[in-house]
Parts: sequence; C-alpha cells; structure tokens
Amino acid sequence: MPTLKSMLVSDFDFDLPEDLIAQTAAPRGESRLLVLDKATGHLSDRSIADLPGLLRPGDLLVVNNTRVFAARLLGHRVPTGGAVECLLLSQREPAASGEWEALMHPGQKLKPGAVVKFQGPAGVLMGEVLERRFQGRRTIRLWTESVSGVMPLIDALGHVPLPPYIRRDDNPADRERYQTVFARERGSIAAPTAGLHFTTDLLDALTANGIERAEITLHVGYGTFKPITVDRVEEHVVDPERYEIGLAAAAAIERARSDGRRVIAVGTTTTRALEDAARRGAGTVSAGTGSADLFIYPGFVFQVVTGLLTNFHLPKSSLLMLVCAFAGRDAVLEAYRTAVEHRYRFYSYGDAMLVV
Repeated sequence: MPTLKSMLVSDFDFDLPEDLIAQTAAPRGESRLLVLDKATGHLSDRSIADLPGLLRPGDLLVVNNTRVFAARLLGHRVPTGGAVECLLLSQREPAASGEWEALMHPGQKLKPGAVVKFQGPAGVLMGEVLERRFQGRRTIRLWTESVSGVMPLIDALGHVPLPPYIRRDDNPADRERYQTVFARERGSIAAPTAGLHFTTDLLDALTANGIERAEITLHVGYGTFKPITVDRVEEHVVDPERYEIGLAAAAAIERARSDGRRVIAVGTTTTRALEDAARRGAGTVSAGTGSADLFIYPGFVFQVVTGLLTNFHLPKSSLLMLVCAFAGRDAVLEAYRTAVEHRYRFYSYGDAMLVV
C-alpha cells in the first residue's frame, strides 16, 4: 500500500464545538445528509430520506448486519461490595468455557482470583478474574446457577455499551435505537452507526428504485474507539475485527463489479471488511470468514468500494482517515468544516455523509 511519508496524525484534526456531539439520536430516517461529489468536491445539504434518489438503479448497497449486545455489566466485588464495571469485549474459544476478554474498572484492584457479582431481577451472574492483560484488559470467567444460562443473563442484566463521548447513562430506548433495523448476527460492542439511519420504509424505497442490497457481518470491537497515540499515521496499528461474507453477498458483490455497477458501502466497518477480503482474495471478494486488520489511510488503493455512506468521525481518528483515503483529505476536511458551520450532528448518534 502506498504511503505518504510526511503524513502526520495532526493533519487530520478539525475544530468541533462540543454541543455538536449528538447525545441522542434523531428519529430513525430523519437525519440530515451531507452529499460530497468525489469527482468535483461539490457539497449539497440533503436528508437521509433522499437517498433512493441520490443513488442509481443498479447500485449495490452493502450493509453490516451485526447486532450489538448488552456488553456493559455493573456489579460489585465479593465480599467487599466495591463497585465494579465490566465491558465484555469478546468471547474466548471454546465458548463453553465461559471465558471473555473484558475491560474492568477499577483495574488495579481486580487481580486474578477476584470475584464479582452482577445481580438483577432476572438473576445472578458471577465472574472470576483469571488473568491480567494489557491496557487494563482482563480475562474473566462468567457463570450462573440460573437455568436460563449465561448469555440470556448478559442480555437481561447488561447495559447498552454507548460510546464514551455520549455522556449519559443508557436508557431503555437505546436498546432499540443503538441497533440497525437489519441487525441479525450478535457480536458487536458498538453499532455500525451509518446503518442506524435506515428504516424498513427507506429500504423498501431503495429496492423499488432498483438499488440492490447485500448483507455482510463485521463484529465491531472496542478498537473502533482506540485513540491514535503516535505522531505519524503509518505507525498506528488497528485492532482486528472478525467478519463473515456469505455466498449470496459475495456473488452479488462480484456480479456488480463485473457489470461495472457501483458498490456503495454503508459504513467504515463494511468498507474494511470488503477491502480486507479483496486484499486476501487477490482482488476477488469470496465467501468466508476473516479478521480485518486493515488500516485504511490516504494512499490506500480501493479495489471494491466505489461509494460510501458514513457518519461524521472524531478528529485524528482512524475512521476519519479512512474517509479521507476514499475522498481526499482536503475535500473531506472541507466537508467537515461545512458540517460544523451548518450545525450537523456528529458521531454515533449524529447525521450522515454520502460520498459518491
């Protein structure tokens, strides 16, 4: 992948008033949409409801159907009663072991052997810290005497793992709103947020306009919020995320590419999965599973994605760099300045941008 050697992380900074960071979501299907013409740099102010008319008949829209689970557990230590917060990151294999990778707080006090209890009307879930890992992570084993089992108790006792920049507690509405209407495959601790704008009516309108749709799965991990701590872009490393592309999706993608039709990725997660699959498949997207460790930044050559629907991302983040790689740094940062000026809402519960 070509590298721009002089590229600094600070080249991807922009000023964002804190009051533009969305703390709640607009009603589904009513978000604003900033459209960037990749060829000309022209910007237009639209609505997500306009999407069927902004895309072309024959376009293939690829969405991420991962489902967020209630990964944030609040409990206390046994026997001291000290408060404990546990964010489940991923389940270790074999799943029957009940072992998870987790972020736990307070980290210093939770050493191997520490026992924690999570309790609510649905039952009691117990946990034991097995291992201290890097950057505050722990390996924890969960178990319960409830006949319902561990996973249903996680869903019942857990809280929606809202992003750290949403500075409020989750509420019952988040269980539905922080989930796409096409969410099916459980496994993410963060939503593929570009997909949050869709309603079933909007999907039907897209289909009626001749826009094809394919679903893939990429389980979004905590790495999506990982800050870049180096000065030079190329020194950053992204955390891998598991993905799966089914037979029907792979066939639809390759058919669209062969026909010369546009492949519009809904979100950076979908983009990473498609481009990672093409890289591993020598240019072909095939059915199968993978682990996307691809860091996309300016200089990257896209093989699959020719259009992108995405939210507005954090300054100096890997997600912003991906969008800049796709549409050009200057054009994207100008679009972001325009979005700030026109008071678009930013981040996970914010508005959207279409780049075509």
